[in-house]
Amino acid sequence: MPTALPLDLGALRAAHHRIRDAIIRTVQWHNDPLSDAIGVPLQLKLENLQRTGSFKLRGATHKIDRLLTGTERPAGVIAASAGNHAQGVARAAALAGLRAVVVMPGTAPLTKIQACRALGAEVVLEGNTLEQAADEARRRASAEGLAFLHPYDDWDVIAGQASCGLEMLDDAPDMTVAVVPLGGGGLIAGIALALKLQRPDIRVIGVQTEAVAPYRSFLVDGTLEAVPPHAHTIADGIKVKRPGERNRQVIAALVDDIVTVDDNAIAEAIVTLVERTRTIGEGAGVVGLAALMQGKIRLAPSDRVVCVISGGNVDMTLVGRSIDYGLASSGRLMSVAVTISDAPGQLLTMIQRVAALGINIRHVEHRRGELHVPVGMTEVILQMETRDFDHQRELLADFTSQNLITRNLLQL
Repeated sequence: MPTALPLDLGALRAAHHRIRDAIIRTVQWHNDPLSDAIGVPLQLKLENLQRTGSFKLRGATHKIDRLLTGTERPAGVIAASAGNHAQGVARAAALAGLRAVVVMPGTAPLTKIQACRALGAEVVLEGNTLEQAADEARRRASAEGLAFLHPYDDWDVIAGQASCGLEMLDDAPDMTVAVVPLGGGGLIAGIALALKLQRPDIRVIGVQTEAVAPYRSFLVDGTLEAVPPHAHTIADGIKVKRPGERNRQVIAALVDDIVTVDDNAIAEAIVTLVERTRTIGEGAGVVGLAALMQGKIRLAPSDRVVCVISGGNVDMTLVGRSIDYGLASSGRLMSVAVTISDAPGQLLTMIQRVAALGINIRHVEHRRGELHVPVGMTEVILQMETRDFDHQRELLADFTSQNLITRNLLQL
C-alpha cells in the first residue's frame, strides 16, 4: 500500500462503525439469469435501496460526523450536486441538527430537487453544469460561514464510501472482481481501499459513460481526457468533468481497469435491472451492469463478480423513455411504416399477418396525403413489441414477400 494514502483498514472500519446507525446494510443479491448471461457468478450490491436512494449517504454522513467531532461546530453545511450527494448531505445534516444548503445545476432532475427539499435542505439552482454549481457553493460557503462538503475529493467522504466495499467483501469473501460506477471517483476509491487492503488480488474495475469519460486513458498514461462542454448522457450522476485529486491517487494505485459504455447499453441495463430485480436503477447506477452485459470486462471462468448498483434516483419522466430506448436497442421494440393500398380490408389483412408472427401492436397511425405516399395508397405506422432483432427481421421479410413497402423508423 502506497504510504501517500492516509487511510488504513482500521480507519475504514472505524468509519463504518460511526455511520452504522444512519445507513442500511444493503442487500447483495445473487442473480442466476444474469450470472448465466455473463458466464460467471454475479452478485449485485443494491445501493439503489440505500436510504436517500444511493451510496452517497455513506460519505456525507461520515463527513458530517467528523465535522461535529472537531473543535468548532459549523453553523451549517453546503454542497454542490446533481442530486444524490445533495440528498445524502440533506439527510445527514438533518439527523445532526445542522442547516443544509445544496446548490444544484438548473438541469438537475425535478425528482432530486423535490427530494432534497423534503429532507429539509435549502435548494439553490445555479448554472447548467455541476462545475458551475460547485463554484457557487464555494462562494456561499465563504460568504455565509458554512462548511463545504465535497462530493468525492475528501478523505472523510472516501472513508465513508469504503463502508460499501467492506460490506461487499463480508458478504462475498470469495469475490475476485468488483465492478464500480466511476464519476468523480469517491465510490471506487473507497471500495478499492476496502478491498485491496484485505485482498490485493481482487480486480477493481471502474465504469464510465462514453460521453463523459475523463478517466478513459488515466491508467495507461496518467492523463485526464477533456470532456466536451455540451456532452450529454442519461447517466447524469457520473457526468463529472473534474475528477478529484485524492481520488486519482487511489485510482492510480489500486484500480485495475477502466471501461466505458454508451447510452444504448445503459438503457438496456436499466430495463434488465427492472426485469431481474424489480428495482429501479438510474443511468449512473447501472453502468457497471451495462459493461458486464456488453462484454466490456474480461472475465475468467473462475471469477466471482460483485457489481455495485450505485443509485436509483431516476427522474420518473425519464423512466418510460429509458425503458423504451432500452427495449428498442435490444430488439424488443420497433416502429415501421408500411405502405398499403387504401382499400377496405387491407389494414386488417396486414394486422392479421403481424398477429400470426406473435407480435403485439402498441400503436397504429394512418398517414394519407403525404408527398411520399402515392395516390390511392396509405402509409400505416406500427409500433410493435418483438422478441429480438431476428423476430423483427422475420416480420420485415414477411412484408417484403407481400410486396409491401416498409421503412424501419426505430432501428438503433
